[in-house]
Amino acid sequence: MHEDQYIAGNPSLSGSNRMVVLSGCSGSGKSTLLSALSEAGCHVIPEAGRQIVREEEAIGGTGLPWVDPMRFVELAASRYAFHFNSLSPDTLPANGQPVLFDRSLVDVVSYLAYRSLETPAHLLRMLEIYRYCPVVLMTPPWPEIYEDDGERQKDFSEALREYEALTAAYSSLGYRLQLIPAAPVSERVAFVMETLERLRQTETGSWRARHEPLS
Repeated sequence: MHEDQYIAGNPSLSGSNRMVVLSGCSGSGKSTLLSALSEAGCHVIPEAGRQIVREEEAIGGTGLPWVDPMRFVELAASRYAFHFNSLSPDTLPANGQPVLFDRSLVDVVSYLAYRSLETPAHLLRMLEIYRYCPVVLMTPPWPEIYEDDGERQKDFSEALREYEALTAAYSSLGYRLQLIPAAPVSERVAFVMETLERLRQTETGSWRARHEPLS
């Protein structure tokens, strides 16, 4: 992308049905599902939070959610903005299929509310400018498969509280949550692909028109 084409907020795609978020509870099979969707040919934008954790650990930085949550959120929000702004109608899949964001700006900013930290005005402004598809795919809590890992560092009860803050944040911003059923990966992939196809078919009109529920 040429420097002049990089526009903050990406107005040509903001709010488009082609900018789909797949979020969810920690340990609910989201990463496994996204990997399978990528293998099935979906264009997946990686999760910024995990990228930041790996980078900060590699350099001994403090931008880790369990060390300096504000710095972590600022770094992750900047990365999500870069991912969002770097897309254009010319670089999206030629078949009209949406791209899938592994989490979004809403996820990292809502983390501050979850930690009872004040959200800076500029981050609230980002949530207004950077609009994703009105329908957000969500993997709900799935205690039977939950397990801790080096980047997660939380137990299930904490993951559940974080999920509740996350869903509240998306709903307050006007997004509609489409829950992905707890099922084998192949069934989850089929569910997501069907939803993406319906979104592709309804990618017309204004943001408000696209906000109508899928039927």
